[in-house]
Amino acid sequence: MKMIYGSEILNFLVKKDVRRILKRKDSDAGHRGRALEELQASLFNRFRSSDGAKRQEQRLFGPIASLTFNFVVAVSIIFVNKWVLKNIGFHFPIFLSFIHYTVSWALMAILNAFALLPASPPSKSSLLSLFTLGFVMSFSTGLANVSLKYNSVGFYQMAKIAVTPSIVLAEFMWYGKRVSVLKGIALTVVSIGVAVATVTDLQFSLFGACVAFAWIVPSAVNKILWSNMQQQENWTALALMWKTTPITLLFLGSLIPCLDPPGVLSFNWNLSNTSAILMSAFLGFLLQWSGALALGATSAISHVVLGQFKTCVILLGNYYIFGSNPGTTSIGGAFVAIVGMSFYTYLNVYNPKQQAGKPSLRNGSSLQKSKLSKESEENHDGYGTESV
Repeated sequence: MKMIYGSEILNFLVKKDVRRILKRKDSDAGHRGRALEELQASLFNRFRSSDGAKRQEQRLFGPIASLTFNFVVAVSIIFVNKWVLKNIGFHFPIFLSFIHYTVSWALMAILNAFALLPASPPSKSSLLSLFTLGFVMSFSTGLANVSLKYNSVGFYQMAKIAVTPSIVLAEFMWYGKRVSVLKGIALTVVSIGVAVATVTDLQFSLFGACVAFAWIVPSAVNKILWSNMQQQENWTALALMWKTTPITLLFLGSLIPCLDPPGVLSFNWNLSNTSAILMSAFLGFLLQWSGALALGATSAISHVVLGQFKTCVILLGNYYIFGSNPGTTSIGGAFVAIVGMSFYTYLNVYNPKQQAGKPSLRNGSSLQKSKLSKESEENHDGYGTESV
């Protein structure tokens, strides 16, 4: 009986209809396998390839999002670093910047280990360009922190005003870019407003003044390189950070014995102090990333204007929220600067002129450019402090 039953099952399995059903299942399995491969390829092109990562970055971090991100992080790190440098007593600004970049590199190494770090573009960026960017970034960050240590915030802001004309001059000499008359007027109003707002807090030493003026050129070059390498060579913020951070660490390490006081090893590295320094370092990573995003989505000048806007907001916030009274002159200067910034933003966002001759990417893909970055295309009419 069992033999007859087994024979009937065998006869059923070899029938044509059954073979067709099994073949269809094999075909469905193959189709699912091909669909999975296509999905994996799509995800790779979307996140891991340089073009896909750049498109995702532009989609998620437009001008408004990147500038807001950078503004929030920059204001936050000011209070955290003030706590680290003043309340905790960590009087080593260059070494603090070194810790910031070390933590940034470690976080990016983790992302790279899990294949979450965007790929570098197949660009013609020379090692000299990456080396120059890492070099000027170390001096821009290090000298800014030293300037804040030996000078007042007001004098530091006065020195920052000189960065704006330095960027305009450098971009004109290197790339032939010009700023329109209306934008020039707006930037002048911003500079005058910030100067008036901070004129009551001009305290500096001779050494601090020399450091502040030496910081101007590296800061301007740093912002220009970050903006242009992302916009013209298809770099994403994280990919460019990954390539330049080791170079920045090398030069920051060389600046520590020259500009930091001795005694960092004898500092009280208890759990509370170390946690505060690591929190500052994490915010430093976010500051570097958000600054790079803002420079890639807008321009070097827009990023400087954002930094000046942050100064005015902090000054007015202290006045209205905490009752601080910097004086009528400073309050009036802050309002004048904000009016100039609003006019400058209006010109960038609502400028009806269409720019022509925008360089295309080498791979032929057309990445959408932000409206604010149009100013960096105008040819005839872009850790206790901002490290990018």
